[in-house]
Amino acid sequence: MPAVIIVGAQWGDEGKGKASDQLGTQVDYVVKYNGGNNAGHTVVVNGEKFALHLLPAGILTAGCTPVIGNGVVVDLEVLFSEIEELNARGIDTSKLRISNNAHIIPSYNKTMDAMNERMLGKRKLGTTGRGIGPTYADKMNRIGLRIQDLYDPSILRQKVEGALDQKNGLLEKVYGEEGFDVDAVTDELLSYADRVKPMLMNVTAELNHALDRGETLVFEGGQAVMLDIDHGTYPFVTSSSCTAAGACTGSGVGPRRIDRVVGVAKAYITRVGEGPFPTELHDEWGERLREVGGEYGTTTGRPRRCGWYDAVVARYASQVNSLTDIVLTKLDVLTGIEQIPVCVAYEVDGVRVEDLPDSQTAMHHAKPIYEYFPGWTEDISQCQTFEELPAAAQDYVKKLEELSGCRISSIGVGPDRDQTIVRVPLLD
Repeated sequence: MPAVIIVGAQWGDEGKGKASDQLGTQVDYVVKYNGGNNAGHTVVVNGEKFALHLLPAGILTAGCTPVIGNGVVVDLEVLFSEIEELNARGIDTSKLRISNNAHIIPSYNKTMDAMNERMLGKRKLGTTGRGIGPTYADKMNRIGLRIQDLYDPSILRQKVEGALDQKNGLLEKVYGEEGFDVDAVTDELLSYADRVKPMLMNVTAELNHALDRGETLVFEGGQAVMLDIDHGTYPFVTSSSCTAAGACTGSGVGPRRIDRVVGVAKAYITRVGEGPFPTELHDEWGERLREVGGEYGTTTGRPRRCGWYDAVVARYASQVNSLTDIVLTKLDVLTGIEQIPVCVAYEVDGVRVEDLPDSQTAMHHAKPIYEYFPGWTEDISQCQTFEELPAAAQDYVKKLEELSGCRISSIGVGPDRDQTIVRVPLLD
């Protein structure tokens, strides 16, 4: 049985939650392998909307084991807040499992996040302020806190003290803010120990044993390739590995065990925060996509920047992730547009380029080169097969497939779990 990775093929918010949730009805484990509660998934089940921030989308599917891998950073307060909210709505969360190697977001890193953004001023990155970046920085600096540290209070306190030796100096002497008390932080973290302990698991061993048993795994990525710390539009990126390779490092499952890599892309494109965005629309078309598509952040509520589909980005995502399939979402949002532009290449300093520019400056100055395709006016939200789509919609999908260099296996025609046209099953 397959192991399938789901990644964002644009700048995030593509509908990965819906894709992994759909696969979750057919799989044994859904594994979140990167990020934290800085991004969210909106999943609609039978007309009921669920906004997930830290939890994997598989939490909504009975019989599926949702897993938070070692590559995720965990805000324990948010974790239990989400669990309580889902429980109140009748969702069973008892199967949730968390890697004991996952790092904790301590309260002081949320403050550090806000202070860092404040000091950057007009050069700010547009972070969510949830402590994600500082926690990943602590991980790389080897002063981070892992969930397993909750079960050795002496070690935990030593680690908190070591981290605060640095951070309190910055807060008090540079930022002019009050520092954190070591004992107060340690006690706050320890207050979660008994509640989280039943969820902990040696995730690496469990997932590999599951594959040995012939069970099916879906790896659910947070953010997207263009926000990847290595391969995104640096420095306007997140702090984790969002690509398919990140699924291996963030879970402990090796690359030879991966069978399929699915990129999720909207039929247009959006991004949040700062950074280059060649097809961004600052006119009524951008506003139309935002309103019709409901383009506001699941976690932050921030309006998303909107633009036309960027095939340069799609080709890059296909290369970086070795995509086998694309799940195209929100095709219905384009209904009623007479001519639909698609960015097929960039112009950089008067030169046409069809690959993503390899410098920050070139990306910043890239101008989209568009081709235009006929639109459609028919309501497609109830279409169940590709052949039921209007001819213009079919042609649009085929053209995106050709330009993106990867087959489009599934098409979203509405927000609900069932509003998806399957051209090629992702699990076969």
